[in-house]
Amino acid sequence: MKVRARGENPLAYVRTYGCQQNVADGEKIKGLLAEMGFSFTSEPEDADFILFNTCAVREHAEDRVFGNVGALKNLKRRHPSTIIAVCGCMTEQERVAQRLKQSFPFVNLVFGTHVIHRLPEMLRDVLVNSERVFLQGHEEEEIMEGIPVRRDGKTRAWVTAMYGCDNFCSYCIVPYVRGREKSRRPEEIYQEFRSLVEAGYKEITLLGQNVNSYGKGLEEGVNFSSLLRSLDEIDGDYRIRFMTSHPKDASKELFDVMAHSRHIPHYIHLPFQSGNDRVLREMNRKYDREKYLSLIRYAREVMPDISFTSDVIVGFPGETYAEFQDTLSLIREVEFTNLFTFIYSSREGTRAARMPDPVTYGEKTKWFAELLETQEEIAVRRSKRMVGTNERVLVEDRNQKSGLLSGRTGGSHTVEFSGEDALIGNFAEITVTDARGFQLHGELIR
Repeated sequence: MKVRARGENPLAYVRTYGCQQNVADGEKIKGLLAEMGFSFTSEPEDADFILFNTCAVREHAEDRVFGNVGALKNLKRRHPSTIIAVCGCMTEQERVAQRLKQSFPFVNLVFGTHVIHRLPEMLRDVLVNSERVFLQGHEEEEIMEGIPVRRDGKTRAWVTAMYGCDNFCSYCIVPYVRGREKSRRPEEIYQEFRSLVEAGYKEITLLGQNVNSYGKGLEEGVNFSSLLRSLDEIDGDYRIRFMTSHPKDASKELFDVMAHSRHIPHYIHLPFQSGNDRVLREMNRKYDREKYLSLIRYAREVMPDISFTSDVIVGFPGETYAEFQDTLSLIREVEFTNLFTFIYSSREGTRAARMPDPVTYGEKTKWFAELLETQEEIAVRRSKRMVGTNERVLVEDRNQKSGLLSGRTGGSHTVEFSGEDALIGNFAEITVTDARGFQLHGELIR
């Protein structure tokens, strides 16, 4: 099998949309392509193989993918040998696969989230048989290990702990496109994690659609807390992060492990979605407001300096303005470091898509603006309290606009400060000297 290349070696362009799990999938796709002899380009025009790795969480993400795929029609006309592929969560939906098949005849390859390991086989069929290949919905019973990974950086790395989701929140398409929960064996995670520490990675994030339900169905009798304990025992200078945590599976044991660990920052992303109990029941979140706040209180009891971020949906079908105010009151009580906020996006095939939704999008937009204003006030206040503190920062890059180094604290605050490029990719000790809005500025401790 040989890809017809316009240059000396075939070039691949891979673009990933969506969550960190999609990013991890994209790194596996690039690992497979590298083993097949591909080099990589950041320009679709130069590529012999173009792949979009897609997200299905919100309608806007789907529209953007269709727009970008459609824009390749003229490129395909200029370079007929170019292979165009679409994969990921979007393609696990039959309506999307059919639209790609019927309306985008220049797309050669469409495959879902469970068959990434079969990419060489699928690409061979496209090349040898000159046929379009569509493969989705073929979920494997066993997790495929040993897929090569081409990581995008040398400082931060992703390690998938588990796949899929069993929660079926009424607004979410993920269980339908990612399948049921399956946990990797702990020894496989441990070996991959240790190899990343030995390779010098400074921040390693464990991934799962519901990462703290890890361990269900495994013979080893492990849970997420025991997995964290074993990884924390690995010697080295690094941080362990994890996401995404579901409040129904977060536990005192998890927070105790975090409090006593050597490598886990006192930070957790814990989506609450709504502060109103009726809305939470309609969302099928399986916890209530008091359960969520009790987790916050216990975490702060064992880690007084803990930082929280969260996800919030504004304008869930049937939500009233009074119920939305319960969300604002929870935000004021917890005082999150940051919020990832979304106006409800209907997903075909979910229960919420069939619910009455009388509030107009314009009204929801007003609620959304009120939420952003509330969170900004909190973020500014929290930032000012950090002035004068010393923080350990993982230096990520240099802000081209300000010329300053930019890094992130253990609590996920961004700090800018003066320093040499040699610090990028390493930890630095800084003193926070100023807070301009929610942007922190600091000085390097010499």
